[in-house]
Amino acid sequence: MKESKVFSFFSGSGFLDFGFEKAGFEIVFVNEIFKPFLDAYKYTRNNKIPEFGYSDTCIESILESEDVIETLKSNLRKCKRNGFHTGFIGGPPCPDFSNAGKHKGFKGENGRLTNVYFDLITECEPDWFLFENVEGLFKTKKHREFFDKLMEKTKSKGYIINYDVVNALEFGVPQDRERVLFFGIKRTLARKDAIENPDTETLYKSYHEIKSLNTRAYAKFSLNEIRKTSWPSTRDFTGYAGLSSPEGIIEKLTVEHWFQNNQVESHPNSKHHFKPTVGNNRFFEIKEGCVSGKSYKRLHRWRYSPTAAYGNNEVHLHPYRARRISAAESLAIQSMPRSFALPEAMSLTNMFKTIGNGVPFLMANSVAKSIKNYLRFIQE
Repeated sequence: MKESKVFSFFSGSGFLDFGFEKAGFEIVFVNEIFKPFLDAYKYTRNNKIPEFGYSDTCIESILESEDVIETLKSNLRKCKRNGFHTGFIGGPPCPDFSNAGKHKGFKGENGRLTNVYFDLITECEPDWFLFENVEGLFKTKKHREFFDKLMEKTKSKGYIINYDVVNALEFGVPQDRERVLFFGIKRTLARKDAIENPDTETLYKSYHEIKSLNTRAYAKFSLNEIRKTSWPSTRDFTGYAGLSSPEGIIEKLTVEHWFQNNQVESHPNSKHHFKPTVGNNRFFEIKEGCVSGKSYKRLHRWRYSPTAAYGNNEVHLHPYRARRISAAESLAIQSMPRSFALPEAMSLTNMFKTIGNGVPFLMANSVAKSIKNYLRFIQE
């Protein structure tokens, strides 16, 4: 089987890439315009330089510069000459499609970057690509027309498209986070026997199977099972840590399980949290598990977290400490391995922004493994 070399865009601090790396993919190019995030990416990789380097050029400038786009295309051709498939992965900024945003869609400052990403895909034509974004792009009627146009754009370039809406909970992430996954692959990667017999049932079978990439192949739980579980209700804030797990819950999906699993108290980012404002009684008054407020939400130790969104005035409080959660605890909620830590010098604002923007590790890794097995399957 041919291996793939992966070009990453909107890389942030590399959460999605980390999942692909752990699945055995090599990230050969990294593009991130925001320097603090790119610096964090380098830090988490011990300053290892990808084959084609790091880039802080905005994606629009890549497309607009003949020299830059030609260099990118040349690098893709080099990979193919050396016997590798090529893949693009990326999740452009999503506030303009988010249900929590202003729904500016593809006309918004961030929303238009999604269109540019697909322009880059159709210009460079990698063998396959993955696009990750909020479910609002797919589920909201206002944005669905744009989503459908993206599909037609890539189909016109010979891609077969597969898309799905998944929840991070399904992969064992302690977080209720829905995302749309949009995967495309060149028809020319169909099995050899299908290509040589274009009018046979084999061709139909092969194309049918190509369309059926199972993004849930490595899912650990069903949403139906999760929703039917009797999770504990809210309780008064006590400041007491020693409460045992109630019976009948899925403990591996709880905040407390991940705090213990990642040993957050001794994690390098354990002290990185915003300090409570003196006299702010909400740090004591909000009940454990009360996450319905627009701003202040206190996590429940024996439930999963709401979506890790730490901007837009959202304040996520520790279940039994009178403070906000730390960066170490936020990383645990994103299911990042304990070994993954952000640089000490990074500002708190940028830490929580990059964590909230990141793709949960277990979801990224599961999807990457699904793609890897799928690429193996279609080449048999």
